[in-house]
Amino acid sequence: MDSTSAQKAVRDAEAGLESAKLSLAKINEPADSLSILQAENAITTAKQTQGQLINDSAKTYDDAFTAVSNAFLDLPTTVTGLQDILYSNTNNAGQDNISFYNDLVKNYDSNVTIYRDNAATAYSKARELYDQAFLDYKATSRYSGATTTKNLLNETTATTKAITDAVKTVNDFLNFVRDRLTEHKATMPSQLATHQSNLATYTDKTNTDLANLTNQVNGISNNENSLESADLTIQEKTASLAKLQAGSDALDLQSAQLAVQQRENTLQDAKDALADYSIYAPYSGTLSKVDIKKTDQVGNGTIIASLVSKQQIAIISLNEVDAAKIKIGEKATLTFDAIDSLTIAGSVTAIDTVGTVSQGVVTYNVQIGFATQDDRVKPGMSVSAAVITEVKTDVVAVDNGSIKSKSGNQYVELFDTPMARGSDGQGTPSTVLPHQQTVVTGLSNDTLTEIVSGLSGGENVVTRTVTISSPQSTQAAPSILNSVTGGRGGGGGGGARAVLGR
Repeated sequence: MDSTSAQKAVRDAEAGLESAKLSLAKINEPADSLSILQAENAITTAKQTQGQLINDSAKTYDDAFTAVSNAFLDLPTTVTGLQDILYSNTNNAGQDNISFYNDLVKNYDSNVTIYRDNAATAYSKARELYDQAFLDYKATSRYSGATTTKNLLNETTATTKAITDAVKTVNDFLNFVRDRLTEHKATMPSQLATHQSNLATYTDKTNTDLANLTNQVNGISNNENSLESADLTIQEKTASLAKLQAGSDALDLQSAQLAVQQRENTLQDAKDALADYSIYAPYSGTLSKVDIKKTDQVGNGTIIASLVSKQQIAIISLNEVDAAKIKIGEKATLTFDAIDSLTIAGSVTAIDTVGTVSQGVVTYNVQIGFATQDDRVKPGMSVSAAVITEVKTDVVAVDNGSIKSKSGNQYVELFDTPMARGSDGQGTPSTVLPHQQTVVTGLSNDTLTEIVSGLSGGENVVTRTVTISSPQSTQAAPSILNSVTGGRGGGGGGGARAVLGR
């Protein structure tokens, strides 16, 4: 099996864990003097930028008023010129120019009326805006304040835009008249060329004024945005300094700790995955034979090698019920029929993953490694094993024979009045019948059962009742699954014998 990718995953996980630990350590460290100084300098720089923007703002508004003043040097001439072109009677003493030009070509093209009306409407709108803007301009000075200057700038810009549009619309009207006269080879009025020349001059001036005014509008907007950004920067830098001086944030610390935990879990997962690329024996020894070669496919139960070890092990066979209760690593005690008084401690080292079926019964082999080695133990000896699956101390326990069942409930029989114990395994006679006490049981072994509730300790419990006929006892083969408890029950037989549960 190629473990290159698994090894790389472990290496990357170790690097990730180290990085997370460094981040956590950095959060836990108090801010150093350099970091605080840098944060303070950042605030100072932000305030200096803000101050410069405030100074620039004053100049920006002053430039805006200058642009407005320059516009009003040109706009009166333009507005008056438009009025003369449209409504003076320089072409015909008895008729204004707009009507004269309309009547001159309406027989050639009735669309001239549309151009005439558009010119009149555009001029009227521009004149209305101009009159109000000029009044506001005369009421304002360079010292009127930023808000007043900004409002006047916006108003003058809108007015100039309307006048520029009016100049264009009037020029479109006169161009239409010239084109129709040219088409029909009619005589050109002497004032038409003069009027169009004046309109060309107005166009240049209004376009220049509009461009200057628009630049000032954009300049004020940019300055305001920069000031707002500077305010936010100062707030941000101030908050950063306060956070730096206050130390690590609880949420940041918790987040960093969680990151370390996640990296540790990732590393453990990577190590577990890498471990799957290796095959481990339950005990140390020397390989005497290898039964597979490279590229062979193996599965559960496949023998891949023979291991020779000095460690002694016992192999026992369990049915599927008992095998399900056993776990690797659980402690066990071993006794040997051939060696009196020898008890050896051990632990479960291996459990078959696949059982053996014989006559419909499934069994599993369990290996128990010796904690100590004894030369008296020989291969092939019979062994009895008791595996400890759970341990409890300081509990109330009674003899297994004391517990009875009725309608799905378990109970024991008690005497309300304490009775004397029998001697030499003899029972104690009683003319009073015991009463039934419902109990809840817990762990049990071959002799004792834990009482979880129903008894508190010290009660007289009937373990066996002797009748006139001689009882015949049957002893069942004990289970090797012993649970160690802190209580014990007395043994023996006869009568209605009371046993003190402890």
